[in-house]
This record gives sequence, C-alpha cells and structure tokens, in this order.
Amino acid sequence: MRDHSAQNRLSTDRHRRLVPYSPILATLGYVLSRDRRRVLMVHRIARPGDPHLGKYNGLGGKLERGEAVADGMRRELREEAGLEILAMRLRGTLNWPGFGRAGEDWFGFVFVIDDWRGDVPAANAEGSLEWIEIDRVLDLPLWEGDRHFLPLVFDADPRPFHGVMPYRDGRVLDWHVTRL
Repeated sequence: MRDHSAQNRLSTDRHRRLVPYSPILATLGYVLSRDRRRVLMVHRIARPGDPHLGKYNGLGGKLERGEAVADGMRRELREEAGLEILAMRLRGTLNWPGFGRAGEDWFGFVFVIDDWRGDVPAANAEGSLEWIEIDRVLDLPLWEGDRHFLPLVFDADPRPFHGVMPYRDGRVLDWHVTRL
C-alpha cells in the first residue's frame, strides 16, 4: 500500500503557493486591570464543538468587510465584554497559516487595552470572563502557539513584534518573530 500523505502535502503546498494569500483578518486583545497586574481572559467553556473548548484566550474576533482594525477591536470588546476602549496599543501582528478548523490562514492584530470603561460581566456566549494574574497566564490551558507570543505581549520592549506561526492539524509547525 502506498503512502499518499507526503504526495498530498506536496500538492497542498504547491496549491498554496499558486493561490493568492487571503487570510481571515482578526483582532486579539488583552485588557489590563486598573493595577496592570491582571489581564482579562475568556475561558472557552460554553459551546460544545468549539475548537477552543477548554482553552483561555484574549478577546477579539474576525474583522468585518471594510472595517478598520482598531474599530474591529473596539467592536469585539464591546460585544464580548461590554467594555468601551479608551486607550489601546498595537503590540504586534501574527500570521497563522493553516490555523483554521479546515486549514484556513489567519492574520491577527494583537492589542493591549490600557484603559477602558464599563463593567465586566461574569461570562459571555463563549465562556467565563476571568481576571488572571499576568505572571500566571502561561500556566493556563492555552493554544500551544500562545506560549510563544504571549510573553511578547506583556514584556517591557516597546517595539511591536511580528510573528509567523504555521499550523497543521491544530499543531504549531514553526515560530519566527521579528521586532522593528
């Protein structure tokens, strides 16, 4: 019996080179507490079948057609946590080729929200909203790849980071990051 998996991977890789890159664009935001020691995370426990089920994530989601990136972050935070952003910083960008459930490419704009207005609810449609000590975030059940970039989100280096993290079948294949 022949192993067709290598041949299929080559065919898929060749196809990806021929098709224009058109990732799903998204925002990912990390809301800091007033004392700047904790970050708001969603514990994705509400929807069976959610590919993020059981994991902790920042808040955010897909950009809408024609929407500016900062406006998308504001909308997502309003929808997911009922908060209005008063101040935020772009910490970096992430290119996630193959991250989607069916191997779709994603490209994310990662923000830190320094100031906000509103009251955080206990939960949203995806799960519970929890304030987590920043130094404990890496102890949580996270996507494997989050462990690579989250230290860059919270470090003292003011330069934005730009990372590429290819995925296949829900697993990180590689990680490359630069700072400008």
